[in-house]
Amino acid sequence: MKADPRGVLAGVHFLDGDQACAEGALAAGCRFAAGYPITPSTEIVERFAQRVPLLGGMFLQMEDELAASIAIQGAVWAGAKAFTVTSGPGFSLMMEHIGYAAMTETPCVIVDVQRGGPSTGLPTLPAQGDMQQARWGSHGDYEIIALAPNSPQECFDLTIEAFNLAEQYRTPVLVMMDEIVGHMTERVVIPPADQIEIVPRRYTTKPPADYRPFAPEADLVPAMARAGQGYRFHITGLTHDERGYPTTNVAAHDRLVRRLVAKIRNDATRLTRVEEHFLEDAEVIVLAYGITSRVALRAVQMARARGIAAGLLRPILIWPFPEARLRQLASRAGLSGILVAEINLGQIVREVERCVGGRVPVRLAGHAGGSVHHPQELFETIVEMAQAVEIER
Repeated sequence: MKADPRGVLAGVHFLDGDQACAEGALAAGCRFAAGYPITPSTEIVERFAQRVPLLGGMFLQMEDELAASIAIQGAVWAGAKAFTVTSGPGFSLMMEHIGYAAMTETPCVIVDVQRGGPSTGLPTLPAQGDMQQARWGSHGDYEIIALAPNSPQECFDLTIEAFNLAEQYRTPVLVMMDEIVGHMTERVVIPPADQIEIVPRRYTTKPPADYRPFAPEADLVPAMARAGQGYRFHITGLTHDERGYPTTNVAAHDRLVRRLVAKIRNDATRLTRVEEHFLEDAEVIVLAYGITSRVALRAVQMARARGIAAGLLRPILIWPFPEARLRQLASRAGLSGILVAEINLGQIVREVERCVGGRVPVRLAGHAGGSVHHPQELFETIVEMAQAVEIER
């Protein structure tokens, strides 16, 4: 199928999640990627490298993930939309440059196709063990935006959204896939280019003499400048003033870091993306994300077939965490417990416990990775939680 001038292959396709992610990046206007081969993410840039030269872009294979995660930032400041992809050990190596992108307000996208860990772990098998690392992996105070697709269709859709959010907030955005979603093949509908919403880069309209590269606008996000058009700007990971010049002033540091955090925290409501099933009367809520949410939905359906009022809450945008919605649900009369299903030994469950604050019991259904949960396993846990409440009553 022929692509339009923007590179969008409109139509119905059968793609795996990795391929759909590559198509999403192209549709979002990404024309540069740098990366280093690592299972199970390599197929993303393999497809991107095949397609992007026809659109005037390029892919560079770097010597390692450190180089890849800084090369994309150079491309951004030169005017491109850019992303990199990785997994497990490579994600760990990129942490320093994720912090650098947050500090320099460099809009870029990092895709992490999660696999079993720690270390080399299980390169070809799934896990969801990088979720807290995504939020807290780099040092210092900063906020991050991270999305968790559960299908190849969402790998396409949410990759576009990741680029849009990166441009809107001038921040690195993470796409937290998992090996199953990355390698499963399903129907993916790609709309025509004119039906895909793209957030353009926010460039300054001020003359070069008046421009300050880190002077925030009303929403606390600064406008960028086009390289080569007479603007002077300094980019540094050091604490800097509005000109971009380094400063060791404590007050300046406090002002800068608070703004970096506030530009995302202030929009926490707008940044809430959740999918809900059967929550109107749910007595037991299962919270799950990524591939686990699909297994969890089946378990919820099995429970309701047995007359148990179970429901599913799926965070699509994991960071910032949808704590307002969760607190609202936890305060509702009739809720007897929340079951968190994830392919790790307890990460997002900690956020749930924090938000719930002891109002209702929170239980973890987790394992160390290598496979997905079985619906029967989650179903039996839902039954146990429901029966425990009946006994108490």
